[in-house]
Amino acid sequence: MSVRDFPSKETVLHLKEQYPPGTRVELICMDEPYSKLKPGDQGTVSFVDDIGTIFVDWDCGSSLGAVYGVDMIRKL
Repeated sequence: MSVRDFPSKETVLHLKEQYPPGTRVELICMDEPYSKLKPGDQGTVSFVDDIGTIFVDWDCGSSLGAVYGVDMIRKL
């Protein structure tokens, strides 16, 4: 991912509003071959960073972030 691929400041602000800490989410898909996470796994958002990665404390114990434009999650 290059700098030009990062989401705009407005998009990041929208993500932070849409996924505040404490929001429950479900994984739809993740492009991470070494992760044990699978579609349907659920977790709680801890924060959204300044490039739009949504960090989740997954119920299974993982704390991987969902990368904007690559991975897919949905609010519960």
